[in-house]
Amino acid sequence: MDKEIFKNISYGMYIVSTKLDKPVGCVINTLIQITSDNPIISISLNKENYTNEIIKKTKTFSISILNEDINPNIISKFGFNSSKDVDKFANLDYELINNIPVLKEGSSGYLICEVINIIDAETHDIFIARVKDTKKLNDNTPMTYKYYHEVIKGSAPRKAPTYIEKKNNHEVWECLMCGYIFEGDIPDDFVCPICGATKDSFIKK
Repeated sequence: MDKEIFKNISYGMYIVSTKLDKPVGCVINTLIQITSDNPIISISLNKENYTNEIIKKTKTFSISILNEDINPNIISKFGFNSSKDVDKFANLDYELINNIPVLKEGSSGYLICEVINIIDAETHDIFIARVKDTKKLNDNTPMTYKYYHEVIKGSAPRKAPTYIEKKNNHEVWECLMCGYIFEGDIPDDFVCPICGATKDSFIKK
């Protein structure tokens, strides 16, 4: 099976977040609008993801729609760290809407959602949710998963449903700071496009 074909499926880039004792969240790219009237959406989250655990307790979450001009460090922060260990919202522009955090920085708008069903999908859970509120923040261009890969040169973390294991038929380097993957002979003056780390922060896989 050639899993590279999955890169041809269109995705957006979002941050899903919720709050129990503290704001938590992570990057996702699997969101589908299911109905229009009294709208329902679905998202997919890895069962090992801490945000998954908290959403199951709160039964609510927000979706922040990421823009192409977002600081890549924000994607790195939310995509390659656990909210259990890191305060991902620290020093960022966000707001609590009905006690649910929404990211305003680098976002074109948000959805406030209430879980109505959870479907077991082996390694992941599919959350079916009713959209209770929305707000458009600006007219900036929303980021697609294709843009994230081809322009920002980002990679999917291991817990993402779209993660594809790299074939080690050539050198592969991983950034210890954010998980960014570089393939090939890494230059001495290379700087990570996601977090700004230098070559010294990369390890060969």
